[in-house]
Amino acid sequence: MTRSVFRFLTRQSDKPEIESGAHLLRLARYSDFEQWHKLRYESRSFLQPWEPTWRADELTERAFRSRVIRAEQEYHSGLSLQLLLFSRPEKLLLGGMTIGLIRRGAAQCCMIGYWMGERHSGQGHMFAALQLAIPYIFGKLQLHRIEAACIPDNDRSIRLLEKAGFEREGILREYLKINGQWRDHVMFSRLADNMPAPKFTDYL
Repeated sequence: MTRSVFRFLTRQSDKPEIESGAHLLRLARYSDFEQWHKLRYESRSFLQPWEPTWRADELTERAFRSRVIRAEQEYHSGLSLQLLLFSRPEKLLLGGMTIGLIRRGAAQCCMIGYWMGERHSGQGHMFAALQLAIPYIFGKLQLHRIEAACIPDNDRSIRLLEKAGFEREGILREYLKINGQWRDHVMFSRLADNMPAPKFTDYL
């Protein structure tokens, strides 16, 4: 990764934007609903095996607006960043990433999760998003540890995490209720000690 490949920006009342020449991570806005609805709707069968059961109102505009409000509240409270991933410069929605369960104090840790629209999967977009998010977490957020958990038979997600420098730690038994069933998860982590000196432009 070369210097000036990406920037950490602060815009719109201190809302974060993490960008490179090809990708952008930012909080959702009300104006994103149409793209979000279309991508999630057409990707439902692709996403559902790896996510909690969708509610009956999952894809409604009202539910989306509630998501936007909750995401902003949790960001300003320092609890999570629920980000959408776009391609640049066309601002096409590709998927999403959550930097959640942020713990301070002795832990200095967070948990990441992500989703990708079916038509954009397998093209390297989420790996690129991780290359944006990881330096942000260790640099801007000053956290020490990033955790990620995935279902053991989610081979694509496991390969992604390993490629991004995460190490397997063990099994979390019946960790999350996914698609109506309590599922074991494999825990992965990446530590700040394993992060090369960040190469990014100054915070703006």
